Amino acid sequence: MQPQLLAVGELAAGQTLTVPVYRFIGSDPAAPSVYIQANVHGAEVQGNAVILQLLRYLRQYPPKGNVTLVPLANPLGINQKSGEFTLGRFDPITGENWNRQYLDNQLPLSHWLSEHQGYSDRELVAAYRQALIANLQTRLQSPWGVTTGQRLAYTLQLLATEADIALDLHTGPKSCRHLYCPEYQRHAAMQFSIPFTLFIPNLFGGAMDEAIFCPWWRLSDYLASCGRQFEIPVVAFTLELGEQELIDMAQAQQDAQGILAFLSVRGVIAEPLLPLEMPRYGTHLKNYRKFHAPQAGLVQYLVAPGSLVEQGDPLVRLLRLDLPESEQEQLLTAPEAGAAILHFASAAVQQGTELYKIMTQLTEIS
Repeated sequence: MQPQLLAVGELAAGQTLTVPVYRFIGSDPAAPSVYIQANVHGAEVQGNAVILQLLRYLRQYPPKGNVTLVPLANPLGINQKSGEFTLGRFDPITGENWNRQYLDNQLPLSHWLSEHQGYSDRELVAAYRQALIANLQTRLQSPWGVTTGQRLAYTLQLLATEADIALDLHTGPKSCRHLYCPEYQRHAAMQFSIPFTLFIPNLFGGAMDEAIFCPWWRLSDYLASCGRQFEIPVVAFTLELGEQELIDMAQAQQDAQGILAFLSVRGVIAEPLLPLEMPRYGTHLKNYRKFHAPQAGLVQYLVAPGSLVEQGDPLVRLLRLDLPESEQEQLLTAPEAGAAILHFASAAVQQGTELYKIMTQLTEIS
């Protein structure tokens, strides 16, 4: 299968920037459609290996629903190198996070719904989706233009808006696997083979998952205020699949199986696959705490990502060779119990560097 090459921008010398798009046409028009992308942040490459595994599976077992796969989704970020390291988290032109430039796709719901009175839920879904797509196209074609990052983001968002399920594959610096899940889809945490879940509010913060599910949440919420029950037909999640600057094909196979199990539960594929049995923990996004370096120095990270910690447990050994002997080494401890999800990649840190991210106020998901 050859990918379609989708234009997402141009370089200063005129060359067209493209991303590969793989499409599988499902056998059942009633089955949910899916969009999966990877590598919006340049150093976060593991999702490409996962998409490769998904491609291999879907070629052998054609899906029931339409599936669109987009690896290497940010050619600018992937090629943003400094020495041996890939940067590619922030647009070098504007300084904005590549994953915070999607459109908050809002329609004037009162006026729009007044023009679609009497529509069934199925008709409403189709019309609303087309309105969202048209709004994105209008923004892309603005006579004032859009930024480089917005052109990339809006073009990807157009593809994702066509789907009922959108998965955005990311990684952390040194990280365990974890899931960003909208609060209205709490039950989905049990459908993925991922041990830790952050439940995010049904609000737009700029990321792909929010850009896809928030318009549908707003529609459902507005209809509820008018006395009409409307089940949200679209879901979107961000999957954090380990560490940046790392390809692990064995782990990619396991990650792909976890995604396929989720798609099996949702009726996208025919094979009866189940998520892995594992302890699962979750918390609300407001309880995801950042632990910053109180002073600069060289650090040894003492807690592996994915480990549970108690308040007062050592997190970091900090070395300061410029100070007297009695002050050259100190232990930094956890301010609160929780799960260490990720830590900074470098051992040389400035004062205020974000050393760890810790999920606090954990509850076991069952």
